[in-house]
Amino acid sequence: MPEEILDELAELGQSVWIDDIGRAMLEDGTLKALIGRGLRGMTSNPSIFEKAIRESPAYDASIKELAGSGEGPRRIYDALTIADIRTAADLFLPVHERSGGLDGWVSLEVSPELARDTAGTIAEAARLHRAVGRPNVMIKIPATKEGFPAIEETLAAGISVNVTLIFSLAQYMKAAEAYKRGMGRLAGAGKPAGSVRSVASVFVSRVDTAVDKLLREKGAPKELLGTAAVANAARIYGKYLELFGGDGGAQRVLWGSTSTKDPAYSELKYVEELIGRGTVNTVPGKTLAAFLERGRCAEALAPESYRGAEEALKKLADAGADLDAVCARLLEDGLKTFSGAFAALLAALTAKAAALSRKN
Repeated sequence: MPEEILDELAELGQSVWIDDIGRAMLEDGTLKALIGRGLRGMTSNPSIFEKAIRESPAYDASIKELAGSGEGPRRIYDALTIADIRTAADLFLPVHERSGGLDGWVSLEVSPELARDTAGTIAEAARLHRAVGRPNVMIKIPATKEGFPAIEETLAAGISVNVTLIFSLAQYMKAAEAYKRGMGRLAGAGKPAGSVRSVASVFVSRVDTAVDKLLREKGAPKELLGTAAVANAARIYGKYLELFGGDGGAQRVLWGSTSTKDPAYSELKYVEELIGRGTVNTVPGKTLAAFLERGRCAEALAPESYRGAEEALKKLADAGADLDAVCARLLEDGLKTFSGAFAALLAALTAKAAALSRKN
């Protein structure tokens, strides 16, 4: 498969971003090489940073220096992540400029401790935006009841937003409404809105994992397995086209959680089956490598895809799969996962700082 497959995908109207970050890939040329092959953006989350910082020695010198200056684990985390996001944003800046602001974005998430705190999220989004100081950084805010007004306020303040942890159509609709309100207020205030962008991150593979488990418990037909996630995504895609017409200048749909969890399915299931105009797919490094090596580039989501999606979702409902309940549970699970990763990272930073201070 030619190296230009990501460029071929861009010609079909979909951008591929990477759902990964780490100091090693920023410094050893790995990310720069991927950008050269057509990678167009990057997303991060607390779990990704927890793994990178805990496992990589690339952070040790910075941790030792910060700890030696008296900084605690939260301040150390803040400094490390902001430094990495700045570096990544600088690497993607040429993509950002060439695409007229469509791509070249790097996302940094607010603390998962603020998921139920509207005012705290608004303040943290503004602080991170100022601290990073790069034009091509999106602040990630979860699609919770408390998050939607924070999304509106943040956009109205002229800060680009990645709305994360969307599982259901209802969440997507609220994210789109918050986007419209925020951008409307920004324009109404006479502030330049052309540089402010947003994506609505719809999590995919976790839906199949949860629904498949439920279907097996209920003894549902095997042909229903592995159909929920793409059908749910296609339904959301249909609503996106209805609201925005696939306009890349509006809030694009971004497919997240696109690594395959069930080995019975293709490792590229949530890439190849979700190719659609006006969308983004953010993929883990391993999935990206597989797609670059043997991926197929063909449009899979068409404007009429939602019709087949509705039929598939009806079959799932008839089999006893309550998708609304599943999505609500997945949101809560996602919030707990990120909170747990953040707590684990703070503990790991405390331990690593202590260990490094004992050396030399």
